[in-house]
Amino acid sequence: MTEIKYHRDVLLFLDELIDILIEKGYFSFYEYSAQYIEDLVNYVKNNITTKPHKPAPVHFSKYGSNLFYITYNHNKQTTWYIFFQKTDSLYFIRYITNNHVAGQFFD
Repeated sequence: MTEIKYHRDVLLFLDELIDILIEKGYFSFYEYSAQYIEDLVNYVKNNITTKPHKPAPVHFSKYGSNLFYITYNHNKQTTWYIFFQKTDSLYFIRYITNNHVAGQFFD
């Protein structure tokens, strides 16, 4: 059975992201912001084992060795990059960012 685990820094980021999205005006209500994060986590859960994995650009090696990533396009403006290490039975999520923050590191 395949397991998905998140690095504690990723869990903290996702928790803080709920408030950040409200503070920056992307959402007006906590419930909508929390749903956005839940959608991202559900996407990872439902797609990480089947979506083609790409090797992570060198810039992201500070988050671990042998990293891969998948993308999540929630809307036309934002692409999320989910970085992970994998073994036969474990996907360990090491970092999550989006094109607004790190788009320049991708072809």
